[in-house]
Amino acid sequence: MDRKGRIYIVIIIITVAFLMLLQYNKPKELNWFESYVSQHKIPYGTYVLNDLMDKLFEENLQQVSIPPFEFLEKDTTITGTYFFVDKAITFHDTELNTLLDWTAAGNTLFIASSSFESALLDTLHLKTSGLFSSLGEEKMQLHQLVHPKLKTEKAFPFKKDAYINFFKTIDTAKTKVLGVVDNYSEDLVIEKKHFNVIQQAFGKGQIILSTFPKAFTNYFILKDDNHKYTAGLLSYIDASKPVYIDNHYKSGKTFYTSPMHIFLNTKELKWAYYLALIGILFYVVFEGKRKQRAIPIITPLKNQTLIFTRTIADMYFERKKQKPIASLKINQFLEYIRTILHVPTEKQDERFYNNLASRSAQNIDELKKMFSFFNRINKQHEVSDTELKKLNSLIEEFKRKVDGK
Repeated sequence: MDRKGRIYIVIIIITVAFLMLLQYNKPKELNWFESYVSQHKIPYGTYVLNDLMDKLFEENLQQVSIPPFEFLEKDTTITGTYFFVDKAITFHDTELNTLLDWTAAGNTLFIASSSFESALLDTLHLKTSGLFSSLGEEKMQLHQLVHPKLKTEKAFPFKKDAYINFFKTIDTAKTKVLGVVDNYSEDLVIEKKHFNVIQQAFGKGQIILSTFPKAFTNYFILKDDNHKYTAGLLSYIDASKPVYIDNHYKSGKTFYTSPMHIFLNTKELKWAYYLALIGILFYVVFEGKRKQRAIPIITPLKNQTLIFTRTIADMYFERKKQKPIASLKINQFLEYIRTILHVPTEKQDERFYNNLASRSAQNIDELKKMFSFFNRINKQHEVSDTELKKLNSLIEEFKRKVDGK
């Protein structure tokens, strides 16, 4: 490599190293994925919520990682509150019916989800709609609880969404409004109340629905005084009875199965991994070149055994030496029987024919005729062309049957 080429390589290495240094010192971006997983400390995880509920409900709190249908069918004595929170929760028909039957028996079903399946809404006589921020308005909603003891002078703002669902139609005879939402206003006062948290009696139990699941995320709870809003929602849960937190219906993974997550999620290990890949690339580019001249390809000698054998056979045949050819083929056939079928050929008695017939799957009478023909050939001084061809045909037919062809 000439001097100019080396200069270019040095420039490339320095540039790559500089870019890697800038990337390494770059602040880590926040992960705004809506996971709602209890172990996640990202903004939209529920680590803080689970810590808060653990303090509020203490020994009555239980984490559930299996589907609700399986959990409730496994133990019919389960009572208390079943708590669900995720971006969007959709139950199967059988599972929904199981949850509703369990609720009607005197339990509480608490679901916080931005949307609900039509089967649940139809059962509770509810309809939802969307509240959108108008063009030019700040993307923010105001949330407030309506109970006198929980209602604050000013609503709680949430600045991350441009829209939110609310309950447009409710069954006023059975439904109680717990929380309302409206678009942002500078005085933090809700002007038009849109119902987004409701409570409805169902059989002997009750169902609480919230269209604002982000109220239970780390970001919302730790923002200013928003924890008061979340605590107010949790106050509707009976702390004297068991509380079951669902970990099955979550948008994020509870745990990571890929070992690469450890490398790529840790800054130091991630860059060590990248450096190793770059080092391998440089090795392939610079050390992968040949260190010696190319070795010429030598064509191997052809196997001339078959051609030689055919030449000798033709020579015998042309000189009318059919008798030696016949004797040689018979001896080779006997050797085939000994080595391939493992049958001794010294004595051609009844035992020999039985063994040979069983191992070659051929008729005993046909074998006897064939060996009788062989013995007759061996005793003759001369062998005709017709007899030699018949001998060859008998041997080839025998081998064909043995090989299954």
